[in-house]
Amino acid sequence: MKKRIKFSLFLISAFCLLTAVLAGCGYTSRSMISGKYRTIYIAPFLNKVDITQEAYSANKYRIYRPMLETDITKKVINKYLFDGNLKPIKEDLADLALKGELIEYRKDPLSYTANGEDVTEYRINIYVNLSLWDKKENKLVWEEKNFNGNYSYFVRTSTINPGNVVVVSEDTAVTNAIEDLARRIVERTVEQW
Repeated sequence: MKKRIKFSLFLISAFCLLTAVLAGCGYTSRSMISGKYRTIYIAPFLNKVDITQEAYSANKYRIYRPMLETDITKKVINKYLFDGNLKPIKEDLADLALKGELIEYRKDPLSYTANGEDVTEYRINIYVNLSLWDKKENKLVWEEKNFNGNYSYFVRTSTINPGNVVVVSEDTAVTNAIEDLARRIVERTVEQW
């Protein structure tokens, strides 16, 4: 009799464990956007970087980079094409419209040589303001201010750990920062977190 009870408890425990494992945690690789959205229009990003500001210690790393907004627009469109959840199309046919403004481009030093005179590592930061609109209902879906994409890179090898440093050009770093920004924009749209 005791063996039968133990066996029954074992079966119940095994069944509960199996049910919990099969239920999983709810992870899915599907898009979190509503089924009514299939297409998106990406408006050309506007350059709203204020180049007329005087330089002072807090903003001395702000710089102007011509045509950066065009590069961002192209990379965001390509990211949506690669992702495949929303198809970029013309504005009048789209379910959604993404509007963006480039508001800041920064190149901040992160580390210096041992004597503290030369920079060895920088971080490129690109800040944009974003808004996503439902074109059919003409309503704002979400809005993000100071949305950021960034990339850190070395301009010279470090004396502290020279074997693990890969030197990268600023142009490559900017391309990687734009890639990071575009990836984050698509994730924000598709996953809606």
